[in-house]
Amino acid sequence: MIKRIKELENRSRNLEPDTEEWQSMKKATDAYAGRFLDSLPLQKAYTRFDSSVDELLNEEIGEEPGKISELIRTVENRVIPPGLNPASAGHLGYIPGGGLPASALADYLAAVTNPYAGVYFSSPGAVLIEKQMIQWMAKLVGYPPSAGGYLSSGGSLANLTAIVTAREAHKIKPAGIENSVVYLSGQTHHCVDRALNIAGMGECVRRYVPMDKQFRMETGELKVMIEADLEQGLKPWMVVASAGTTDAGAVDSLDEIAEITSKHNIWFHVDAAYGGFFLITDEGKKMMKGIEKSDSAVLDPHKGLFIPYGLGALIVRDQQLLVEAHTYQADYMQDTKTVNHIHSPADLSPELSKHFRSLRMWLPLKLHGVGSFRAALEEKMLLARYAWQKISEMDGFETGPAPQLSVFMFRYNPGHGDVDAMNREIHRLITDDGRIFFSTTKYKGNFMLRLAVLSFRTHLDTIEKALQLIKEKAEQVNA
Repeated sequence: MIKRIKELENRSRNLEPDTEEWQSMKKATDAYAGRFLDSLPLQKAYTRFDSSVDELLNEEIGEEPGKISELIRTVENRVIPPGLNPASAGHLGYIPGGGLPASALADYLAAVTNPYAGVYFSSPGAVLIEKQMIQWMAKLVGYPPSAGGYLSSGGSLANLTAIVTAREAHKIKPAGIENSVVYLSGQTHHCVDRALNIAGMGECVRRYVPMDKQFRMETGELKVMIEADLEQGLKPWMVVASAGTTDAGAVDSLDEIAEITSKHNIWFHVDAAYGGFFLITDEGKKMMKGIEKSDSAVLDPHKGLFIPYGLGALIVRDQQLLVEAHTYQADYMQDTKTVNHIHSPADLSPELSKHFRSLRMWLPLKLHGVGSFRAALEEKMLLARYAWQKISEMDGFETGPAPQLSVFMFRYNPGHGDVDAMNREIHRLITDDGRIFFSTTKYKGNFMLRLAVLSFRTHLDTIEKALQLIKEKAEQVNA
């Protein structure tokens, strides 16, 4: 047995490179990272691909060790280039995950040191860094010291956790689901509908509140709907408002909604995944007045703070409600129980296994300072308004509402021909060009182009390039 153990040890030591091998691996990896960042201005925002990309599936996972140089070459040439490039300044489509270089360094340190960040007993430092980030966001929202929360993988999981917490806080049992009412709008992110289903609330009554011309929930209609439901013996349970909708960047009238929900004891949740961090700007704070009165809010650092994909946050006004909805007991975890005022992330969320994801937020904030992020967000708001104004002035173009934050819709309508087909062709031509990427959506059945300015690398030169491309492709389609 000892002989076999020694044989296995020799083979398993391949997993722990010596200093020379480690330096070689780091050098190859860092060289590619450098090439990627240096070439970003020349890279496409979108690269078309065909079925040949699927050949990656046929690559075998072999028994013998590979070479780092060959593996990096595969990543550089075959894995990263096809499709969308969120690191590009020309990514003006979906709300991007920013990809701050400082966050990459933080992820590197987190992965190398590999603390278990789910429980205070295991890594108090990692848990305290997460708690510090939650406290900073709670203060940003305007919540009292009783607030708490956790860092999730993104807005979808954070919204799901909010719904579960609200369900438990209102003590909704299976027999009461069909009488429970949630109020949404046509601009509510689809992950909320999905979260209701996952949380076992699929059979609850969903009311879609009409919107005004700015795509904001009509609070007068909300009030009428709630009162009508009460008269019918239903239980108004939750209102989900938006602070930055996906299609139009709309911010609901949070202060008015808060007054209504407070009167009827309804859980008031704000999905601020996209727009939440505009709270660090003076204008954003005014726009989102009333968010401090909500019961819970979702913010995505991988949107408004330009952090790489994989970081969302749920903040709840009363942390104890999170604890009651997610607490657990397990004999094998008995050693991790500590007597202090710190709640572990595992006590506040569905996650038990948790990597040190808070470092990717903490390091950039400490390194660059909040002022740098404030300047970037103010710049993006102004860039979006500038682009909206210029497109509004172009011959044949129609624009949606002026952007409240940094997203708006528009389309080309020269007054003849198949307008939807023309806009699809404009989108195809711009995507084929690759320097700029827009996404598309639909409004009242019409095919719309959508521009979202939220990459920290997007500046005025990018917007000017986008405007020129829009004009050129529209003229080409019209011809």
